[in-house]
Amino acid sequence: MDNTKLKEEILKLKEELDVTIVAHYYQKDEVFELADFSGDSLQLAQMAMEDKNPFLIFCGVGFMGESVKILSPEKRVLMPKIACCAMAKMIDGLHYDKNVKILEEAGIKKEDILPITYINSSAEVKARVGEMGGMVCTSSNAKKIITKGLNSGKKILFVPDQCLGQNIANQMGLKSCVVDDGTDPNEADIICYNGFCSVHQLFEVEDVEFYRNKYPGIKVIAHPECKPEVCDACDFVGSTSQIINYIKELDPEQKVAVGTEFNLVNRLRKRNTYVLSSTKPECPTMNETTLQDLHDTLLSIKEDRIITEIQVDTEVRKWAKVALERMFEI
Repeated sequence: MDNTKLKEEILKLKEELDVTIVAHYYQKDEVFELADFSGDSLQLAQMAMEDKNPFLIFCGVGFMGESVKILSPEKRVLMPKIACCAMAKMIDGLHYDKNVKILEEAGIKKEDILPITYINSSAEVKARVGEMGGMVCTSSNAKKIITKGLNSGKKILFVPDQCLGQNIANQMGLKSCVVDDGTDPNEADIICYNGFCSVHQLFEVEDVEFYRNKYPGIKVIAHPECKPEVCDACDFVGSTSQIINYIKELDPEQKVAVGTEFNLVNRLRKRNTYVLSSTKPECPTMNETTLQDLHDTLLSIKEDRIITEIQVDTEVRKWAKVALERMFEI
């Protein structure tokens, strides 16, 4: 079935079923365009809490579907493709426990560690963080969450994205380190797990310099998952939503180079916008979801043979929800 026919079938199924389709900003255009709602991972999880339909189809990656299920356990959450974010895959419960043990061996008591996990993590990791008194953050509220965490007087263990943790530390004038990188974690305010986003790692300071030389006066912006040296060289650093809003406020004639995922950048505006990399920064897992997958998922609801439904263990959901709710309270 070609894409035109698939779109027709998807729209027909949507009319027949009590279902809401949501898509993350990084999804392919043909999937993104069929969503009832779009946004970043937290926006979509919050929207799902208010949505009245019993079925929600989440076009994104696994941890996002889990977040919806954690916050709305009564909702049936399906994903056309349960793709796994590479960053989220870099840490699980065992890796988390190992890092806590490394810090204990370095002389930092477990009760003196306050963990904070980026929302780009599994339900299992969120639960570990919740049990230790910690909380979740997003790229847009990380500074606020870390500030609150530091008020406890404890060391911050930030997982899994070292770049986001280091960039926030730099913004706040704090010391940071990466677990087991040869430096003394006792000297750091924010201790980061050694994880990263493979897409945002593509951007280099040389890319910033290239665009500044090619287009004098260009604005260069980046997501805080980029390397600290790249963020330091940019005019603006912000979350996905913050990047979108920043660019909306620019004069259409203002040239801008953007260091984040290609599908998002490609939709921001058609003129005077460039991707901050010679390599196409396309998230492979976000791009796994196809129109055929979306069609098949809708059809499985109609035929009462549900596929790719997200489930979260009850105990894991309990503590992961605690970690998320602490963020919402702040």
